[in-house]
Amino acid sequence: MDGRITALEPQQHSRERVNVYLDGEFAFGLALSAALALRIGDTLTEADITALKAADEVEKAREKALNYLSYRPRSEAEVRRYLEEREFSPQSMDEVIERLCQVGLIDDNAFARFWIENRNRFRPRGERALAQELRQHGIAPAVIENALGDYDAAAAGDAYAREQARRLAAYPPEQFRRRLAERLARRGFNYDLIQDLLVRYASPDSINLETEE
Repeated sequence: MDGRITALEPQQHSRERVNVYLDGEFAFGLALSAALALRIGDTLTEADITALKAADEVEKAREKALNYLSYRPRSEAEVRRYLEEREFSPQSMDEVIERLCQVGLIDDNAFARFWIENRNRFRPRGERALAQELRQHGIAPAVIENALGDYDAAAAGDAYAREQARRLAAYPPEQFRRRLAERLARRGFNYDLIQDLLVRYASPDSINLETEE
């Protein structure tokens, strides 16, 4: 239904948004940047109103997505899930995600590399565990395979085994080996690598030998 703009008023809780009144009644809110193109006395057709509301939803979704991305890199699936939970329309989500992909703010290849590097630095894991985590973030199998192509699981496992061996040094040899194996397995390191590491760190005494080297 057509309407004539009778007032454009800043919102009380957000100076970056404007309330639009048609024929003396509140009709909808708009971002200030969009409202600057409107004038009191303008007539808006039903198509105009629909287009303005759709564009405003896209802007709201974009702002939500940018805020979500400000904390750390996100996968495309994470951003989509976040916007879905806030009940944005599929059309708005598609448009926002496409824009953010075009400017590189969403990049699943970069996200996968970031995730692996971050884990390797702070919480080393085996390839199996990393692949599972990336799948949970919605990363495609081909992207995961490519990101793990240069991953040195042996080096990551050795660093983690050395750290845990020091923490377990007070245990008797049998318990030492069992606990070390359990911790490596929980981190997703494969069986063969675990066996190699158990040979290298055969007992608490081996930690001292590694340190001296």
